[in-house]
Formats: sequence, C-alpha cells, structure tokens
Amino acid sequence: MKSVRLTIDGRAVEVPDGTTILDAAMANGIKIPTLCHLEGVKDYGGCRLCLVEIKGSPKVFPACTTPVGQGMEVTTNSDRLKEYRKMALQLLLSERAHICSVCVANGACELQSLASELGVDQLIFERDWPELSVDLTHAYLVIDRNRCILCTRCIRVCDEIEGVHTLDLMLRGKETQVVIDLNENWKNATSCTGCRKCAKVCPVGAIYVKGEALSSTKDKEVAKFITERRRSAFE
Repeated sequence: MKSVRLTIDGRAVEVPDGTTILDAAMANGIKIPTLCHLEGVKDYGGCRLCLVEIKGSPKVFPACTTPVGQGMEVTTNSDRLKEYRKMALQLLLSERAHICSVCVANGACELQSLASELGVDQLIFERDWPELSVDLTHAYLVIDRNRCILCTRCIRVCDEIEGVHTLDLMLRGKETQVVIDLNENWKNATSCTGCRKCAKVCPVGAIYVKGEALSSTKDKEVAKFITERRRSAFE
C-alpha cells in the first residue's frame, strides 16, 4: 500500500494512504481529544473535539474524518485549538443536566475527565437543559437521555457491530434524543438483543447496566476487538 509522509506537531510520520489524521496521530503516540470516536466503527466528526490545524489553511479540520495528505503539516495542540475544545465541552455541558455528584458515571466519565484535563471549570454559556425521559423499563439496561451527549457511539455499535440498529436519533437541535425501535419503551424493543454493547461504549452516564458499577461495565475496546476478530476469521 502507498505510504504518505507528513508532520504532526513537528514530528515526521509515515502512514498508509487513506489513514485519517486521528489514526495517524494515535499510531505515533500523539493524543488528540475526542468523545465520539470509537475504534471499530465509522467516524462522523460529531463532537468536534479532535479539531486540528493544517498549514496553509485558515480553517480547522476534524482529525477523525480528515485523511492525511503527502507533505501535510498538522498542528494538534495550539492555543486556538485549546480554546475551541474548551468551548465545545462547555456547549455539551450547557445542553444537558451533567451534574457529576449525582451521576452514576461520576469517576468513570469521559466527559468529566476531559473537562478536568482541559481546564473547564465553569460555563460561559447559559444552561438550557430540557427535561427528557429516563427509560427504566428494560430488565437490566437504562437510558437517561438527560446525560446523553449525542456522540452516537451506542447507535453505531448497535448498527455496525451487533447488526440490529435498535437505536437511532429523533428530532433535531437541543431536542435530539436517542430512541429505541422508533421511540418504543426499551422493554418493547423486539430488535434489541440485550447485548449491552451500547452500555459498554457510552462515554457518560446515559446508558448503563442497573446495579453494576460503570467502572466494571464500560469497555471502549469492544467494537475494536470484535472487528479485529471478524477480520482475522476471513484472513
């Protein structure tokens, strides 16, 4: 396969053609923050935390959906990008009721960890939290839409890995919600296999397993693991 040479934060790297900037950075030990990226499923550039700068362009680009280019010079951690990331996190925190002290994900939450890491300790935006439903009807899974950041990891893993597409999005803007089988209660979702993959990959406390610690039920690697096992089975 053809290789592409570029620099990321001044470091010369070489990766296969078609690699995204995010994957190229990760493969070379360069961390770029993200919440919607999940190894093993397709990226869609939703959270905008992985924005990077490319020399020669005034724009910023989502690293997860932008392919590398020959001779590209990428910056991942400028002051401008840090401010954009803090702003993106503050928008997420202003849109839903993220109160860590009463959240099941407290201490095991990727949003909380990133806010701490990036120094987000206050909001510049007015809170505008809609009152959304909490579905407790499933035997062991819960969805609390007030905690959801709409990263769609749950939807993509349900569709691309489990292959049932039980979950999807409804409405638009701040009213957007993850729904189950065209907005059924979870107990009536005949397509749901109860595999728990949605709970394993949820980065916050929106989908979880009743009565179990999130630190023991989360598994971000599940989609990557299954994808690699399936690929190896056909090699």
